[in-house]
Amino acid sequence: MTAASGRRAAAPVIDIGIVSKLWDAEPLAEPTVRQAIATAVATLSASASEVSVVLTDDAAVAKLNCHWRGIDKPTNVLSFSAANAQGAPPFLGDIAIPYETLKRECKEEQRLFLHHLAHLAVHGFLHLIGYDHQTDADAAAMEGLETKIMLLMNLPDPYLARNRRDA
Repeated sequence: MTAASGRRAAAPVIDIGIVSKLWDAEPLAEPTVRQAIATAVATLSASASEVSVVLTDDAAVAKLNCHWRGIDKPTNVLSFSAANAQGAPPFLGDIAIPYETLKRECKEEQRLFLHHLAHLAVHGFLHLIGYDHQTDADAAAMEGLETKIMLLMNLPDPYLARNRRDA
């Protein structure tokens, strides 16, 4: 619900493209991403009408990362914010998540695949609506929102293990 109006935020259209056969091993990936983004939209009362998510592989994400960020390797999630034409419904942008990096991080960090996928979808969505983690204060705010959204989905705090290590 939006605080100002008392009405629920409209459910976003979430377009998901699965462009790597690797994702066939995770049949719940698509509903997990949908739930994560829908929960983020509802939690933040964001006015998202459409988000596009591409579930892909390391090679594709490495190309995008090199082209757009000058970093010649894959990363776990990329977000590309869209510039909307005046009067057009808000298309927020695209999120790309590679299978191999996600799988590797799950093994290294002892995370469940779908939990980590949900977290990366939320993380990518927050980037689309303007959040970042360039400063400690920005990172703390973004991580706090990610944790809140994950807990609302009855999923674990994605930063809990890291915070225990740092203590």
